[in-house]
Amino acid sequence: VQLQASGGGLVMAGGSLRLSCAASGRTLSRYSMGWFRQTPGQEREFVAAISRDGRKTFYAGSVKGRFTASRDNAENTMNLTMNSLKPEDTAIYYCAVTDYYNNLSLVRSYAFWGQGTQVTVSS
Repeated sequence: VQLQASGGGLVMAGGSLRLSCAASGRTLSRYSMGWFRQTPGQEREFVAAISRDGRKTFYAGSVKGRFTASRDNAENTMNLTMNSLKPEDTAIYYCAVTDYYNNLSLVRSYAFWGQGTQVTVSS
C-alpha cells in the first residue's frame, strides 16, 4: 500500500491544521492506522492511532484533547485534525498503516509509511 500525507504548513500557536493521508494499492479498511512525528535528532514518536472501523482512537498524552484522528474507509483516507497547536508540535508528521490490532503506539508495529509532511508552529 502507498501512503501520501498532506496538509502540513506554517501556523501560529493556537491555530489549527488538518493533515490527510491518502492510500492507494489496497483497501484501507483492512489496516489500523497511525500518525507519528519526528524532529531532527529525535526518534519518531507516536501521536495518534485509529482502529480499522474507526470506532477506537488512541492518543499520546501530549496531544490528547487537542488532536483528533478520523478515517473514511470509503475514500481510503485518514485525517488528523490538530487544534490549539503549540510550538512543540513542530515536526514532520508521518502516517502509517499496520495489520496489528494492538501495540498501535509502537513504530515497529507499522509496515507501511507515508513520506511525511512538515508542520511548523510559530510562537
